Amino acid sequence: MIAIETQRQAPGWRWAPAWVLTFVALWPARGIAEAVLVLGALAGLTRLLASRFRGGEQLLGGPAWALTSVLFAAYWLPEVLAAVDAEDGLRALREVLIDLRYLPFLWVVAAAVANEQGRRRTFGGLAVIALAWTADALVEAAIGTSPLFWLLDQAKHAISGHGMCSAREIAAADRLSGVLGPCNLKLGIVLASLSPFALAAARERLGQAGWLLAAAAMGVVLILAGSRASWLTFALVLVWTGWRALGARRLAALFVASALVLAAASAVSPQVHQRVQRTALALTAQPDGVDAALSGRGRIWSAALCMIREHPINGVGPRAFREAFPACDPEPGRPAAWGSGAAFHAHQIVLEVLSETGVLGLLLWLAGAALAWRAWRYAAPAARERARPAMLALAASVFPLNTHLAAYSTFWGSVLLLLAALYAGSLWGRDGPEDAAQS
Repeated sequence: MIAIETQRQAPGWRWAPAWVLTFVALWPARGIAEAVLVLGALAGLTRLLASRFRGGEQLLGGPAWALTSVLFAAYWLPEVLAAVDAEDGLRALREVLIDLRYLPFLWVVAAAVANEQGRRRTFGGLAVIALAWTADALVEAAIGTSPLFWLLDQAKHAISGHGMCSAREIAAADRLSGVLGPCNLKLGIVLASLSPFALAAARERLGQAGWLLAAAAMGVVLILAGSRASWLTFALVLVWTGWRALGARRLAALFVASALVLAAASAVSPQVHQRVQRTALALTAQPDGVDAALSGRGRIWSAALCMIREHPINGVGPRAFREAFPACDPEPGRPAAWGSGAAFHAHQIVLEVLSETGVLGLLLWLAGAALAWRAWRYAAPAARERARPAMLALAASVFPLNTHLAAYSTFWGSVLLLLAALYAGSLWGRDGPEDAAQS
């Protein structure tokens, strides 16, 4: 009887997995996805307030309530501290207030995966989305058009009279864009972050062959869609999952094959060749070569270090990097590698946190990471196993020796917090019988 009750979805929360999958599936339509996020967070908060938080243990276990709240605090409190004397005080205060929506968002996402049925629906759905976007991108590589993006673009035309992207954005696209479109070139990093769910599902259903097929398909797309940050993120995922799926010898052979595929793609695709050439410039050990290899990020990072020196305690303020950039630009007046205008963010998560929220912000982020790791260490083996895809997705997405999208932007901030909530909910959602036996 206890086991049956443990597996049952909390009354009134059966919509949570479908809401999570709807939110992710709508990432190509950013405005609609944000509206879905807000509506789901408000619905969850309203239900909790109406019940005066009674029955919370049926929704989430006590450790999951604590972990999701702590992870939210590690993300949000740095914004509060940085807003005190931010470069743009009104905008910083607005960011602080708007980001309060992420607390109920984390609770509802964690509730979606708090039991076996919810986890299977949510993790399986994320795998289907990732693999569908991969197949769509492969079709684009073959015929030049993403079928899914074409459908979205036609719908946008029918509703508003214009498409998802402008002609200038379409002409400027230099890589495979997939369902996200040529005006939102984030397909590589998004697929790399979702890849643990796809690889886990493929291995569960088809064994080694399924894992290899999924890894090969996603690898080809990531090479063609590639930000180099997504290559590193996916490599980390392959190492972790491939070690378990294939063993060390076969995994090494896979990476040799991947290098050969990258070389072949570099010979065929001018865009891939250009990225490989830029990466090779880093080996020259010359400042100009390294900066070119990093697509101008060396200049951005120098500006970030300047902001850290000028505002070491609590930074320049959340999302105030672009306002502070001109005063810290090490090469004012020189054309930038990324185009005209100031850099919007630091392109590296540690430098972003330090420059925008200071040492206090970084300490809070580190405290959140330490508590997330402590939760993993003290969880039962069965809980770790079921949370492994979410843990890997989160860890690879914030791996500090990489470049990153803006953690405090609306899009990527919601992605990171989604992964954090999936991790907390699947690890400590509600104890199952196997956990109780080992506690």
